[in-house]
Amino acid sequence: MADVETGFSRTFHREKFTAWCAVLDGFGTAAEVEDATIEDVTFVRPGRWEPVAPEDVPPRVFSETMRDLDLVVSVAHAGGADPETTHSSVQMRGRLVEETAGLLGLGNIEVTDHHALIKGTLGTYSVHLGSGQVHRIPGNAVCIIPVGAQHRGRIFLPFVDDDPKTAEVISKVVLLARDQRIQDPSILEQLL
Repeated sequence: MADVETGFSRTFHREKFTAWCAVLDGFGTAAEVEDATIEDVTFVRPGRWEPVAPEDVPPRVFSETMRDLDLVVSVAHAGGADPETTHSSVQMRGRLVEETAGLLGLGNIEVTDHHALIKGTLGTYSVHLGSGQVHRIPGNAVCIIPVGAQHRGRIFLPFVDDDPKTAEVISKVVLLARDQRIQDPSILEQLL
């Protein structure tokens, strides 16, 4: 449950506990909030507002609450860039893009510090090696949604099996390097 003034909560009915999470400066719609900061987590018994000390909270309630918060914090990072994307992983993705381009004979790709620059037939693009975000140069962002594993085609990238973001970055670079072959209408609409 969410409340603008008190934050959001999860109730554990069997244990008769509610975990409340307060957000600094409240929250609103995605258009109103740039980012949110968790202020505190409070455990209460339903119908009462006196906080219960963490050591008095049932272990399962505490554990599940912390797991939920960890999930929120790990996937809802601000700024569009994954905080776990380190400089070394960006460098590694850059090298993989260069090697893939060489193996596929793609001479229209240049790797800089944090971007792969692609000179396609329909335009020039920049793919951020950390976030995978695509921009047309000059111009706006290009929305290319990655396809889940169950919908993948015949291309197998063995070096990225455990890193879906690397697979996404390399796939976008290869796709845009051959932009004249794109058939997806939602992508073409943004490029033409």
